[in-house]
Amino acid sequence: MIALGTLNTLTVKKQVKFGFYLDGLSWGEILLPNNVAPADLQIGQDISVFLYLDSEDQLIATTERPRIMVGQVASLPVVAITKVGAFLNWGLKKDLLVPFSEQQIPLKEGQHYLVYCYVDLSNRIVASTKLDRHLHKTPASYQLGDKVSIIVSDQTDLGYKVIIEQQHWGVLYKNEVFKPLRRGDKLTAYVMKVRDDGKIDLRLVSTTHKQAQELTDNILHRLRKNGGKLALTDKSSPEEVYAAFGVSKKAFKQAVGALYKDKKIVLTEQGLILVPETTPDA
Repeated sequence: MIALGTLNTLTVKKQVKFGFYLDGLSWGEILLPNNVAPADLQIGQDISVFLYLDSEDQLIATTERPRIMVGQVASLPVVAITKVGAFLNWGLKKDLLVPFSEQQIPLKEGQHYLVYCYVDLSNRIVASTKLDRHLHKTPASYQLGDKVSIIVSDQTDLGYKVIIEQQHWGVLYKNEVFKPLRRGDKLTAYVMKVRDDGKIDLRLVSTTHKQAQELTDNILHRLRKNGGKLALTDKSSPEEVYAAFGVSKKAFKQAVGALYKDKKIVLTEQGLILVPETTPDA
């Protein structure tokens, strides 16, 4: 099915002086101009193109890839404010409109804003900063431990409000964050919990049983390499823990607790000490 504002695979129908016409099925013939067509393009060949409306509101195809497509979220800069709204640079010759009615706050030229892209009732590709209007409209079907892509939206008292897979809201708690995050940052996260109210809790580091075992083994290896001592405690900062092992402080404390329970380490105010009998024979 052909869709406006997304990638479509269409067949080259014929060549003309100014480009190629693609078979748009019920949409008719769609022009792919010469300046965005591959040099070796042939009649009958299938090609992946992005469909949008040009400055004269005519349907047109391009091989260029915009920074955002319909159904997606991205941080884009405002390049102009006009009487119809704000225009964003999305990587195509014709800028992307954010109507005044879709602006959470008045947009300013030169600033970046997180926007959602969609096709409005008049069949225009437009964007909106009113993300709540467009996100979390379908039930979340994520499972515990699922790996997901996220975009950072806002910092809150709990941590960060993020967008999951371009369609749902989630929360990344501050004790799971080990580096500064900015609005628009794209990251990989893991589902911790899907709540009854639909809210989704996330963490940046997966904590499967296999990875937990790898972490305890890594801690033991580091202790043996450092003469049986490691200057990290449960009071060490999340940044220090992440710098040493690339995990959250919570995951580190769980691994240390398991090692202590198995009597493989001793906990002191100065750090971890390896129990002598776990040290390999010389």
